[in-house]
Parts: sequence; structure tokens; C-alpha cells
Amino acid sequence: MKKALIAAVALSALSPFGASAAERTLTISVYAFAQDDFKQLVYGPFEAKCGCKLVVETGNSVERLAKMEANKASPVIDLAAVSMADALAAARAGLIDKVDTAKLSNFAKLYDIAKDPNGDGMSVGYTFYATSIAYRSDKMKIDSWADLLRPEYVAHVAFPNVTTNQGPPALYMLGQALGKDTPDLKGPIEALAEKKDDIVTFYEKSSQLVQLMQQEEIWAAPIGRFSWAGFTKLDVPVAWATPKEGQTGGMNVLVVTKGSKNQDLALQFMDFWLSTETQTKLAEKLIDSPANREVKLSEAAANNLTYGEDTAKSLKLIPSAVALDNRAGWLKTWNDKVGQ
Repeated sequence: MKKALIAAVALSALSPFGASAAERTLTISVYAFAQDDFKQLVYGPFEAKCGCKLVVETGNSVERLAKMEANKASPVIDLAAVSMADALAAARAGLIDKVDTAKLSNFAKLYDIAKDPNGDGMSVGYTFYATSIAYRSDKMKIDSWADLLRPEYVAHVAFPNVTTNQGPPALYMLGQALGKDTPDLKGPIEALAEKKDDIVTFYEKSSQLVQLMQQEEIWAAPIGRFSWAGFTKLDVPVAWATPKEGQTGGMNVLVVTKGSKNQDLALQFMDFWLSTETQTKLAEKLIDSPANREVKLSEAAANNLTYGEDTAKSLKLIPSAVALDNRAGWLKTWNDKVGQ
């Protein structure tokens, strides 16, 4: 009896269907956004495919990066979804490894902008969004970011506060339009400061803009494409600007934790997330704009997302190093010139 038990245990250890295989667990750290949809469209299907278990941790970027730092010596997270800038911060802190893109069958399908966002091989983009100007096409014409400050328009403009996700990118493009595009953003901040008493509001939540435009209190505002759907439902004519300087925006990326014991499984999950099928499902649900250029969307989905080769090529994103090295300075200059 004892010999039989020993033999059974040994066989189980050797079998791919034994306890060790069944216990494969991948821990991921992601944004809290749309988790029910992610469970249905990404997590559940991947678990079924890999025969493994996904443990999902959520939270804001500061909390999640802090946890990775606290567990640097013995990582508990295998893969994380973060912003471009946070990926660079994690790389600088030695928290992540280079991504072995040779193991990603879907890597070649990505738009070039998503393949190596920070130029260090440490992250791969899975979604991005455009930031441009939503404007009343019956009231004004927007050909340049600088048009926001034209005397006949500025009293009808809302501009994002520098503390918001849209603030620095909008300032970055305004600086390009004004020929004052230094990393410290002093030029565009000073230009806004000169007009601060005219500008309707320096908004902190994009949700307030739809009502302001409906009430004709504003005619224009820089927004992220993910906020665009609300404007399309207004009973006034609203257009999405394609300024001559281009559009800006942001990108979220996937990174693999340095020292993770599940890096191969993490890469399998990354590849699954980047697949044409998964990216299409997420896009049609209006959850993420696809980084996979093979994704074909319905007209309704395409109109509400950042989509297509031309759009991807037009995006001028703030380099992550510029963002990390200048954030504190941006806030100080803003507070000094524009105020709280």
C-alpha cells in the first residue's frame, strides 16, 4: 500500500495534468476600469486556454507601482498594465524586464507607435487614445491648437488643468503651435496665463464639458477621444479637430515584472491581450482603442475610438522621460502663473 502511494505521488509530479500544472497562477496588476468586461472578454477566455488561474489586482498607478517596489526582492505581480511614463519609472527603478517580443506572435501586428513606446524594449502598448479639440463647428474653425487663444474664440474655451491627464498633452501641442515647445512647458503656460481671465474654466473633469457645450457656455475644449461619445449625442454641431500640428494623447502599456517566476506565462497572456480577436472584442465594447492594426471595427465603434493607421501616425505623445523629469516643474509654473 505504501509503495503504491509513493508511486502515485511520483506519477502525479511527472504528469503535465498533475497538481503542479493545475496550480499555475498568474498575478496581474491593472486599472480598475471595466473589470467585469475584462473578466468576460480577456481573463476568462485566457484561463480556459491556458488551464491556469489569473489573480487580478487593481488600484491607481501610485499604489500599484508602490507595491511592485515594496516587493522588488520577491515579486508578487507578474505582469502590469500601466501608462508609458509609469513604465519608464518602473524601468528606472529596476522593477521590470525587457519584453521578449520574439515570443509574441501578435507583436508584428501592432502599430509602430505601440511596439516600443519608450524606446527601451521594456514595454509594449496595448491601447492608446488621441487628444484633440472638440468644438462647435457652427461657431468656429479650428486649424491649429493656437486657435484656442484667438481673441474671438478664447472667451468660449475650456482648457484642462495641468493636474489632469489631458492638461500636459494639450499644453505640449499648444507649445508646438506657438513655437514655444520646450520640455518645461513655460511658453504655453505663460500664453494661457495671459488669457486666464477670458477662459471659461480650467476643467478637472471632462464630464462637465458636455453640459457646458450644450448650454453654449463653451465652444471648444481639448479632450481625450474616450470622452468624445458624449459630445456626439448633443443636439448642436460638434466636430473633432485635426490641427495642422497633429493630435496628441496617451498610451497604456504592458510590462513584465523583473524576477517573476511566471514570465513565460505572462508573455502568453500579453500575446493573448494583443491578439486581433481580443483587441476587436474590447474595441467593439468601447473599452480600449486597438493597438493591433489588423482590427476592423464597425462604424459606430470606430467613430468613438482612436482608430486607424493615419490616426496612429498622427499622434505626438509626450516622451515619457520629459513627463517624468518635468512634472513637478509643470505644476509649479502653472500654480505661479495660472493659479489653482
